[in-house]
Amino acid sequence: SGLAKPIPAGFAHDFSRSELGNGSSAFCRARAAIQQWQQFNLDWVSVANPNAAVRVGEIVAVLAHTAGLWSLNLSRIIEARDDEANFGFVYATTPAHVEEGQERFLLAFDEQSGAVSYLIEAVSRPRHPLARLAYPFTRAMQHRFSRESHLRMRSLVAGA
Repeated sequence: SGLAKPIPAGFAHDFSRSELGNGSSAFCRARAAIQQWQQFNLDWVSVANPNAAVRVGEIVAVLAHTAGLWSLNLSRIIEARDDEANFGFVYATTPAHVEEGQERFLLAFDEQSGAVSYLIEAVSRPRHPLARLAYPFTRAMQHRFSRESHLRMRSLVAGA
């Protein structure tokens, strides 16, 4: 499961993974953080509907403040995963999003080593004319989000 393969022409493919901690308690803390949309709780990004459930069909409204502009971007969860070793979801952008594509957020618990990892994978291209015009800036903001989301999740799992 995951994102559509192969990656369509004209779409950027981003993939990042980090270890968040070790053990089932770290996995539980990470899972709770994702359920509360904490991976989006950054200085410049947040989820506008934080009571949304991580379930197929749910709309997630991500509010971003970049370059002095606010944007509200809506995506729909198209896949959810919740078992003893994995928790996460894939959402697809709606027409009310500056980008077009899909993004996956997945926690994985390696039962052998105890390692808890956090994965973000996205396939996207700009939809809105301003996003196309500012494509290098848009890409920089996507990379910034990924870096800061990983840092946020590591600090939450560590109990910071």
